[in-house]
Amino acid sequence: MTTAAEVLARCAELDQHSAHPTHLERVHLTPEHAAANALVAGWMTRAGLTTWQDAAGNQYGRREGRAPGLPALLLGSHLDTVPDAGSYDGMLGVVLAVAVAERLGDRVGDLPFALEVVGFGDEEGARFGKALLGSCAVAGTWDPAWWRLRDADGTTLRRAFADFGLDPDRVGEAARRPEELVGYLEAHIEQGPYLEEADASLGYVTAIAGARRFVISVLGQARHAGGTPYERRKDALVGAAECITAVERLVRPSGCIATVGRIEAHPGAVNVIAGRADFTLDLRAATDEDRDAMWKRLEVELQGICDARGLGLTVVETHRAPAMPCAPWLTDAIVEGIAAAADPDPMGLWSRAGHDAMAIGAVTDVAMLFVRCHDGISHHPDEDVREIDVARALDALERAVLAVAERVEG
Repeated sequence: MTTAAEVLARCAELDQHSAHPTHLERVHLTPEHAAANALVAGWMTRAGLTTWQDAAGNQYGRREGRAPGLPALLLGSHLDTVPDAGSYDGMLGVVLAVAVAERLGDRVGDLPFALEVVGFGDEEGARFGKALLGSCAVAGTWDPAWWRLRDADGTTLRRAFADFGLDPDRVGEAARRPEELVGYLEAHIEQGPYLEEADASLGYVTAIAGARRFVISVLGQARHAGGTPYERRKDALVGAAECITAVERLVRPSGCIATVGRIEAHPGAVNVIAGRADFTLDLRAATDEDRDAMWKRLEVELQGICDARGLGLTVVETHRAPAMPCAPWLTDAIVEGIAAAADPDPMGLWSRAGHDAMAIGAVTDVAMLFVRCHDGISHHPDEDVREIDVARALDALERAVLAVAERVEG
């Protein structure tokens, strides 16, 4: 029976497939991506799964249920990373899913569905700037405009597909139909501190954040830094700074979460008052309604700050993703699994981070299991998990699969 120690050892083995010798980086449609797929395919074969790589570069394995051709319960996560990554974001979920298939063994043949495991090739969007490419292909929500995306070297997504040995014109073959799937379960490190603060190994996800992103420009007047008195200044950077602190002041007590990740002043000279300042805003909430209501409050506040300072304000929305609620019936199976493995009264959390489940939710019901991670650190080499928590996650996910089977049987 696959153990937590083996799961952690496999995560470490995946770390060897990196574009850099000193840190982990494995992005979409690269030799490292191909090597990770091949490694995981070997584990899938050992678990008794029939393997294939789909038309978008995602790695699959399948074992039939009590009859051939039944709809599948899909387990998985992603195999790509951010630059300078940790060892568990995405990968732990894939390896746990393979381990559950291996532990179930011949019992899969008694299930009222097939069991499939998937390692998505791109969730992070680190190479082409568009997240969830792998799971969007599976969900059938591929946008042909993405073919024009380019990486830092100027390679288009279409060219990268061809270089990887994929036919871009066949990407639609990766799409799954609703009738092919029973649902999707994803195990993932929490990427936050709440389970650790509660001294809990595992939690269940209630919803995945709905996000909106903006580029906000504060428009003033560039003038001489020494010669312009304060009463004559229209300092765009000072106005932007007030706007940024207002974002934190309004959002912090609301239950939403907002981040200003980048700010740039123009013309950017040490002795020139900024005539323009641009900053980004990432706004997330458990529901689209909460997120959009908060944006309306912020928009009014930012406009008021700029009006008071004699500054202009422009806003460009660059991204919008709907919140994805987890299906109650699948979530109940996750809760049952956690209760059997770790905690009779598990914690429910809405995921502030995005996951493949939010894309797969377009084609089937989804639910997620969170695993405690040290200090909530993720997207960093210090990302870490405890062996006992991995052991409990393995038990919980296995029990959840059986609980789904009971619910499908009715």
